[in-house]
Amino acid sequence: MISKRLLHCTGILNAVRKPAFNIKSIINKLDEYTDSINSRELVNGEQLSSSLKEIPQLYGELKEIDYKISHIQQTRKGIEQQVKQDKSRAKEYGLELKSLKKQYQDLVDAQRRIKDVVTETCGSLPNLMHPTVPKTGSPIIDQWINKKDKYIADESREHLNIMVRKEMIDFQTASNVTGSSWYYLCNDGALLEQALVRYATDKARKCGFRVVIPPSVVRNEVIDACGFRPRDMNDEQQIYRLENTDLGLTATAEIALAGMGLNSTLDLSQGPKKLCGVNRAYRAEAGARGKDTKGLYRVHEFTKVELFVWSKPDESDKILEDLKQFQIDIVKDLNLSAQVLNMPSNDLGSPAYKKYDIEAWMPGRGSFGEITSTSNCTDFQSRRMQTRFRNEQGELEYVHTLNGTAIAVPRVILALVENHYDSTTDKIAIPPALQPYMNNVAYI
Repeated sequence: MISKRLLHCTGILNAVRKPAFNIKSIINKLDEYTDSINSRELVNGEQLSSSLKEIPQLYGELKEIDYKISHIQQTRKGIEQQVKQDKSRAKEYGLELKSLKKQYQDLVDAQRRIKDVVTETCGSLPNLMHPTVPKTGSPIIDQWINKKDKYIADESREHLNIMVRKEMIDFQTASNVTGSSWYYLCNDGALLEQALVRYATDKARKCGFRVVIPPSVVRNEVIDACGFRPRDMNDEQQIYRLENTDLGLTATAEIALAGMGLNSTLDLSQGPKKLCGVNRAYRAEAGARGKDTKGLYRVHEFTKVELFVWSKPDESDKILEDLKQFQIDIVKDLNLSAQVLNMPSNDLGSPAYKKYDIEAWMPGRGSFGEITSTSNCTDFQSRRMQTRFRNEQGELEYVHTLNGTAIAVPRVILALVENHYDSTTDKIAIPPALQPYMNNVAYI
């Protein structure tokens, strides 16, 4: 006999159930959801908007079916009670009971079909948007970090040439062994990755995050529940699916961390639950956008330190700001110049209610490049993962989930090399905050 504990560990009890959507709330906010669909410029936006418009009618049909089912059940109970009192009438009511049974089954089948359509439409909806999300198609600069007077491109600072010459990275061998956009970090490059991970996790622990090393392979249904569809908003493949399995490689630790709350009721009475995940992330779309095909900016696999939070709904707006400040502090510690961006609706992705990106100046690349992102996903993921908590009234309520990058290693290494390289000495300066994790060396 298999124990309940073993069933839990193998995931049999933890299969993702159908999400519970608040249909009434969606109907009351049809205009807001339509605006969210249109503003995000989803590939299937027109079809989704059309399906959304059908929800009120389908919901009305469900209510009518519920009424009919209730009426049939009451009628059946009445007849069965009469038969119980006078068994001689069983034959008299036999055909009627048979007809009622068929009517009941037909209604239940119709109810199931309609519910499946409604659930599919609701599950495809993006999150609503915070009122402060820009709809201009361009991000709004929230603030600057270590702003410079001028930003001048400098090809001599291009990280790939510097790191290859200093034997910190090897793309050529990785290309022969695996393919394009894969790499070996070597010598000081490898040490720099380890230092960044240790620095970020130490900082997270001091802020109350519990460190977790999650699996990098999870069930596809968990990936989907987190809002990571097989293709992204630009219809480009983003998730590696493992052939002949129901598994996929995680694009971020956020997915596996969210899975820790699958089908769970969390105790948030002492405050939000905060996790810091360290894992290898996998992105199938690296280089697909026709740029950044060389170097560390877009790669298929990389180490990432990710922050993840479960919170009460009324706390999530503030926690998003706290996560943003955590990221700002890291950028300051690493002596990078960057801009904090309030991201527009067409760059949110379906789960995000609001998102901030931080883009650091990369002189060798000749532009700013994203190094962190943080999002408030409200109850988008928790409804699909069945993650709830008991509020002060003792009622079950869906938690809010938030995520944020602490360190996306390759891009941070890129930024460090291109900003702190000195061509006169051929050395890269290590920021003081990072030196304790680099054997106290100031230069490499």
